Amino acid sequence: MTRFTTSDGVGLHYKDWGKGQPVLFSHGWPLSADMWDGQMLHLAENGFRAIAFDRRGFGRSDQPWQGHDYDRLADDIAELIAHLDLRDVILVGFSMGGGDVTRYIARHGSERVARLALLGAVTPLFMKTDDHPVGPEKSVFDGIRAGLRADRAQFLKDFSQVFYGINHGAQVSDGVLEQTLQIALQGSLKATIDCVTAFSETDFRPDMAKIDVPTLIIHGDDDQVVPLEATGALAAKMIPQATLTIYEGAPHGFVVTHADRVNADLLAFARG
Repeated sequence: MTRFTTSDGVGLHYKDWGKGQPVLFSHGWPLSADMWDGQMLHLAENGFRAIAFDRRGFGRSDQPWQGHDYDRLADDIAELIAHLDLRDVILVGFSMGGGDVTRYIARHGSERVARLALLGAVTPLFMKTDDHPVGPEKSVFDGIRAGLRADRAQFLKDFSQVFYGINHGAQVSDGVLEQTLQIALQGSLKATIDCVTAFSETDFRPDMAKIDVPTLIIHGDDDQVVPLEATGALAAKMIPQATLTIYEGAPHGFVVTHADRVNADLLAFARG
């Protein structure tokens, strides 16, 4: 196990595999670095250094009461990058994690960044607002927070049906479902609830123009969690050097359901 302590005293766990140009992975909600094992193994076996961390409040990292906002989460990434002295790093963010790698560039610049990949990401804005009419209603996120408070374990177990598109016919193993729930329940309830507010309400539209590195956007067109039209399709239009790759029929959890394609696309993107 490898850990480092942030400037506000929070211990973060990270995994560091392989040697070569660094690829830093930021996981989705409510998971941990373990969601990236398949991608980390593939890249590390092909000449890259794969690094993935557990966001504060999740996985094996500390569970502080505070700091579950994107500015602090971006600073955590900045401090990890500085701690490991990473340069020419390729940032990869999935779902909620797409927000913190984006905010990292907006707050800290791209001096150390070579490329950016946003997979099923919540950027540029997730929730429906007056000037963003295509997102989910606020009531959806109110329901998620209520479900977590009432019975987190059952809520997250049920959530996997939509996350992986099982309700639309996608196939994943019982082992994947058990592991997903196990990982999700490692997180603190406070962080799990707070992050729903962060990823649903944070407006990344001002950050989009600050992304000045080649960017790969991958999104499934059957994403029932983070709809393509409200997020990835818009991000591709707002980021100057963006390439949008749509996985036909893919659910939100395409990192698992389309793992071989994700691995191939990320490796090709990393190689430039």
